[in-house]
Amino acid sequence: MTIAAVTRLKGLDPTIEEEVRGTDPVDFYGYRELLTTDERARLAGLRRFLEAEVAPIADEYWERAESPRHVFRPLADLGLYSAGFPDVAEFENSALFRGWVSYELARVDSSVATMAGVHSGLAMNAVAIGGSDQQRADLLPKMARGEVVGAFGLTEPLSGSDTARGIRTTARRDGDEWVLDGAKRWIGNATFADIVVIWARDVADGNVKGFLVPRHTPGFTATKIERKQSLRAVENADIVLTEVRVPESSRLARVRSFREVANILRQTRSDVAWQALGNGAGAYEAAVAYARSREQFGRPIGSYQLVQSKLVTALTEITASIALCTRTAQLQEAEALTDEQSAMAKASVSERMRRVVALCREVLGGNGIQLDYGVARRFADAEAIYTYEGTHDMNTLIVGREITGIPAFT
Repeated sequence: MTIAAVTRLKGLDPTIEEEVRGTDPVDFYGYRELLTTDERARLAGLRRFLEAEVAPIADEYWERAESPRHVFRPLADLGLYSAGFPDVAEFENSALFRGWVSYELARVDSSVATMAGVHSGLAMNAVAIGGSDQQRADLLPKMARGEVVGAFGLTEPLSGSDTARGIRTTARRDGDEWVLDGAKRWIGNATFADIVVIWARDVADGNVKGFLVPRHTPGFTATKIERKQSLRAVENADIVLTEVRVPESSRLARVRSFREVANILRQTRSDVAWQALGNGAGAYEAAVAYARSREQFGRPIGSYQLVQSKLVTALTEITASIALCTRTAQLQEAEALTDEQSAMAKASVSERMRRVVALCREVLGGNGIQLDYGVARRFADAEAIYTYEGTHDMNTLIVGREITGIPAFT
């Protein structure tokens, strides 16, 4: 399948669903059956595209630390970016479907999943939740089509887990303009995004506000972070803002405090749980294939009890994670998902993913550290997934506060 042919997948034949429905050995309890026939068919089409266009190049782009930007528009052509936004969605879909989309992306390449998640989960949600009617009408359709690529500038060099109170980037009103000064760090897509959502503290009232900043605005620089050992195909950047001027029309009109940022992060934490699930599943599939084909002492290593035990443990962890992600999606669909539930999902699933990729690396022995065998990249990527969208410790403390009623963050 060529990239030019991807648009043909928009009218999927439901028979394609048989490639996924009821035959996916990773979905051991058949949770995918909760999706509609159309949703399963679209997931099958997405899998075909990813296997044809992303899987063959994932290691190459990861090794040279470069984003495969050419797959960005084809993913938009599949309707993936618009799926979570009723005003621009191309087809009916559920939160559970969108979770499985994150899974499918990460199952093949967590870097591509992160690129897509930053754009649709963070930047588009920032516009959808915080933007005015005009901003939503202008930007969401273009972002859904991949014509405008977004990034999300929240984390700073000196502010990560304490972002709610620790944002140092400032916004100063000057007539009909705002002047932004400060720095951001670890901002995915920022080296090539058209629009970066910058979060800054208003010097007048102390509240956090959001601004839509075009990447080529004078005073804005984005420098790619080098020497990463995880999610290498995500082009994270250090951003410096030096007297960056944007008009009042670029301020996200519905953002009045950090509360709106928290609303966005509640959604994306559950997305990252699905991504962690997919990353672990990709490693598991590679380990199973290796165990069946690799021979030692005259027979496949999959015939040995210790190897089977590792694979069973990995699949059990994956299955438990699917259950947790599924219930989280159901709560999200009902608009009943809490910060604590989202935090538990991200913390638990990413922790299980870490165990899964470690077991899979063990199955491969020495070959487990080489990209060619399908586990090394996922093993390394697990470390970034485990940490971003809230570290394991921070998400644990969010749940701990709910249990005890006592904040323990400081």
